[in-house]
Amino acid sequence: MSSRHRSRRLALQALCCIDAQGPTAWTLIENFIHDSRENAAIVEDATRMLKDAFDDRPQSDELLSRHARRWELPRLALVDRNILRLAVCELRKGQTPFKVVISESLRLAREFSTAESPRFVNGILDAVAKELQRNNAHRTSNTDGKNE
Repeated sequence: MSSRHRSRRLALQALCCIDAQGPTAWTLIENFIHDSRENAAIVEDATRMLKDAFDDRPQSDELLSRHARRWELPRLALVDRNILRLAVCELRKGQTPFKVVISESLRLAREFSTAESPRFVNGILDAVAKELQRNNAHRTSNTDGKNE
């Protein structure tokens, strides 16, 4: 298992705990990550992913709400909702190729959720990725036109 996957895995577990217990559990969650027996780089990466995904929830949830048609976010399975939040945050940052983010999310869904979850997660993330790619292409074309 790659160190990046281990970081995502740990961040997902922490996100699920915060989602279930609320932000008041933040100190307990940080302790959970630090007590995970993972090396310092994985702990640091997982902590950063957790903080980024937690801070990005309003924007991620807005995107997810547009693409999870017929599903209200609070009614999604806790694990699926947080896999999606973690992935959307990473997609929005644009530092990891979309295919890698989606593939990792499917791996997490297979590992932590139901048999139907990977298909559901894939559909939502594919739609989100396409929207982000369109927005990036539109932004790039507008920037290119202004520089001429």
